[in-house]
Amino acid sequence: MSKEEVELLGCWVSPFCMRVKIALNEKGIEYEDREEDLFGGKSELLLNSNPIHKKVPVLLHYGKPLSESTIIVGYIDETWASPPLLPSCAYGRAKARFWADFIDKKICRANGEEREVGTRDFIEILKQLEEALGERNYFGGEGDAFGFVDIIAIGMASWFPAYEKFGGFKVEDHCPKLSGWIKRCKQRESVRKVLPDPEKVYEFLVMFRKMQGLD
Repeated sequence: MSKEEVELLGCWVSPFCMRVKIALNEKGIEYEDREEDLFGGKSELLLNSNPIHKKVPVLLHYGKPLSESTIIVGYIDETWASPPLLPSCAYGRAKARFWADFIDKKICRANGEEREVGTRDFIEILKQLEEALGERNYFGGEGDAFGFVDIIAIGMASWFPAYEKFGGFKVEDHCPKLSGWIKRCKQRESVRKVLPDPEKVYEFLVMFRKMQGLD
């Protein structure tokens, strides 16, 4: 498949865009990566492709736009069947979607303005996620394979080193199994070539917090 048939409108630091890139990499799909300037002026293509939210990521497949990262990853899995990202049974797929929803609702919104409360809540949420992982290597597509939930979660994990600096804690101290999972994911080529330098993420978040008046 040529790059012209699949385009991704994204931003390097967005964990939601990372999800889509990793899913495409897992499927071996070539795509054109179009970086958006979210602060200096969004492109007309982005504004026209996602007129409701005007946000990245947007996947363009044969020119047809899709938005919302979890929906896009699901579309990628259905469109390119191999390797599967979701379990083959209906129950397994439902559980995977539950945890994807949990990650979006809890982890993405865990850090409030008040740092002590935000950090404590964040760690408790990570412990819940670690309990769901259990003794497995991955949250699981088919069996114990790297799959849908792993893709949804690992993009957020790229921000954990910055959260650790802001909150004065280490994920590994509280959630060693989850920390091991992060390390395993980072060894995968599909993940390794997508996740940005943690220091650059930290510098971006420092700038963003100042823009939002949080520091």
